[in-house]
Amino acid sequence: MVRVVVVDDHEIVRKGIIAYLQTEGDIEIVGQASSGNTGADLVLELKPDVVLMDLIMDNGTGIEATKQIMEKYSTCKIIILTSYYDDEQIFPAIEAGAFSYILKTSSAPEIAAAIKKAANGENVIEPRVAGKMMSNFRVEAKKPHDELTEREMEVLLCIGNGMTNQEISDKLYIGIKTVKTHVSNILSKLDVNDRTQAAVYVHRNQLL
Repeated sequence: MVRVVVVDDHEIVRKGIIAYLQTEGDIEIVGQASSGNTGADLVLELKPDVVLMDLIMDNGTGIEATKQIMEKYSTCKIIILTSYYDDEQIFPAIEAGAFSYILKTSSAPEIAAAIKKAANGENVIEPRVAGKMMSNFRVEAKKPHDELTEREMEVLLCIGNGMTNQEISDKLYIGIKTVKTHVSNILSKLDVNDRTQAAVYVHRNQLL
């Protein structure tokens, strides 16, 4: 039996969800709340397996409630159930500790399935939300050296090999002043203080 608390400030939505879930033989509704703060207190008192959490509520948002719950009851699986899927809601909710993120356009059987999956350690992320998360991950995954030009990367690899400015000049057939300019730009883009740190960066990121 999966013990569930439903937190939503719209009574008709909350009652409707509960009415359906009560028809599921393996789901037990142990509590409900109409605000984030009340919901967090209730969850910490009842220790349910899963929480269905709305996002935009008075007296404590779903994000604030999720943070409160996860700080003291980290094994709880919180499913965000909302109408919103913009960046301002998605990422703070996930960072707060939300386990799944589904929309209120989901059907009742889909919500019930998400609850059961959460209880088994399997999260469910609305496809549009997953797409935003992947896009954000790709942006965050970029490394400082991705900002280097092709020539700057060549110079950086030479630095990683311990070469002097003159040796780099001879190898790449460019003037000393040009080498120094590239080195200066590289240090700035990598946010390092000197050539030694740049060389360490090369080896730490396995660029050679």
